[in-house]
Amino acid sequence: MTCSEFDLIRHFFTEQPVQRADVPLGIGDDAALLAPPAGSSLVVSVDTLIAGVHFPLDTAARAVGHKALAVNLSDLAAMGAEPAWATLALTLPTADMSWLTGFTQGFFDLASEHDVQLVGGDTTRGPLSITVQITGFVPQGQALMRSGAQPGDGVFFTGTVGDAGLGLRLYQHRVGANSDAMTNLIQRLEFPVPRIAVGLALRGRASSAIDVSDGLAADLAHVLTASGVGADIRIDQLPLSLAYRSLAPEEDWQAAVSAGDDYELCFTLPAGQAAALAGLDCACTRIGEISASPGLRWRDANAQQLTLSNAGFDHFTAGKQP
Repeated sequence: MTCSEFDLIRHFFTEQPVQRADVPLGIGDDAALLAPPAGSSLVVSVDTLIAGVHFPLDTAARAVGHKALAVNLSDLAAMGAEPAWATLALTLPTADMSWLTGFTQGFFDLASEHDVQLVGGDTTRGPLSITVQITGFVPQGQALMRSGAQPGDGVFFTGTVGDAGLGLRLYQHRVGANSDAMTNLIQRLEFPVPRIAVGLALRGRASSAIDVSDGLAADLAHVLTASGVGADIRIDQLPLSLAYRSLAPEEDWQAAVSAGDDYELCFTLPAGQAAALAGLDCACTRIGEISASPGLRWRDANAQQLTLSNAGFDHFTAGKQP
């Protein structure tokens, strides 16, 4: 079953579970009217997902809807921001009612969890792509940034590293099919968990933070460049899940730190700020330390330096697509 563009908007997007008081006018006019709170800075991020590039073509619509919003929420988490509003530009090959039902379920389930209201967007016909812009708030002067890491700060990572990348590899090659471990890894690929609560807890405590979307190696390097520092990371302290350990080749730490789609946070904490991690909804593992000596160094349990052969994902140098 198909429908017109305006039927699609009315049926799937006009009515939604979140209705915020700071949205005087949402979907249905030429633009939305929004009322940001006094004393806050607006935090804005946008991400595009392309079928066959950011998710396999046969990914379930519910997973696509979830991920389209989750990757934006992860950016806000890295800034210590509270999410509020989103817009959606959706390009579809056809107005497929069944696909849209799954997509909007995934999108609005996550939006409800984080009190995000969809306030506008656009629908067009073409190859499947989804662009979400999200806006949130942070008290003025309290945003987390990449540029504050200092020598002696601890380097921390939320959750586990490399699961989504391994899940994609297994999915593509159908290795470990029907195993619980493979199911867990693919779940991590398709339904990333934005670490909003962690970002809020780190405000005023963390010296820097970044959303890990292109791989720990690549994204931590951005922090080091912005902060003018270096880091020493211990591979024996990397938080690898049981599922990863059971299905990854032995000593496959390089793939774990190079693969994209983790959507975890990497952040730095000065000494004495560990209390910021108490009571959080996910584990935060110390994986290394910031150094005054430039560069990112990977070390084994004996502090011997190792060589990383793949620095992470880049759209314009990446090879095979999903």
